[in-house]
Amino acid sequence: MITYSSGNHAQGVAYAARALGTKAVIVMPRNAPAIKREATAALGAEIVLVGPSGIERQIKAEELAAEHGYVIVPPYDDEKIIAGQGTAGLEILEDLPAVDLVLVPIGGGGLISGISTAIKSSKPNTTVIGVEPEVAGDAQASFRAGEIVKFPPEQVLSTIADGLRSQYVGTITFEHIRRYVDDVVTVTEEEILEAVRILSENPKTVAEPSGAVAPAAWLFHRDSLPASNASVAVISGGNIDPELLRQSRF
Repeated sequence: MITYSSGNHAQGVAYAARALGTKAVIVMPRNAPAIKREATAALGAEIVLVGPSGIERQIKAEELAAEHGYVIVPPYDDEKIIAGQGTAGLEILEDLPAVDLVLVPIGGGGLISGISTAIKSSKPNTTVIGVEPEVAGDAQASFRAGEIVKFPPEQVLSTIADGLRSQYVGTITFEHIRRYVDDVVTVTEEEILEAVRILSENPKTVAEPSGAVAPAAWLFHRDSLPASNASVAVISGGNIDPELLRQSRF
């Protein structure tokens, strides 16, 4: 199997391949954090490095799949991937049945598609809001426009949230977002870093920048969010560069 990912989906596919006793090839950007590359390689995956944009990763993965007959496991724009991500929504409902506001990060849109579908199907009055970096706010722009808006690669690559550097959401995920998501908000780079710092004070909530965007929205934009009695901010990744973690604590 083969996939293209900056690191978190990569590790999931590598882990699944190892469990199934099959080969995993992961196309990653050269600028992916070393901790993500090393963790993926440690799971036995073959890593192919390309340029920084998501399009480059996808093209290379498709070329290798055609050449070697690999099965592509898309990182987000796939119904089965979305269904798998939806189990996080079911866990939220199980752990906090009274939940009335859920904040979810958006990159390509797979995670929020799954979570919003699961929650809205069971508890339609719960508000689901997507969160993304301001400089990579293509999902918000798409949500407002009613059609997929593409951001230039040099702009989205400027965010520290390396897992959310998608230039645009997927075709399938956008339809889920339009149907089940109530709004999309953005947070600044400074807010993301401060959220990383605050979360790092508890070892159980250490988050990489991509994983800290939803808490950042809750921490710094609470007044503009809908009123709620039971809220959840999804922390979606803990693969933080050790040096960045050290800097965030000082």
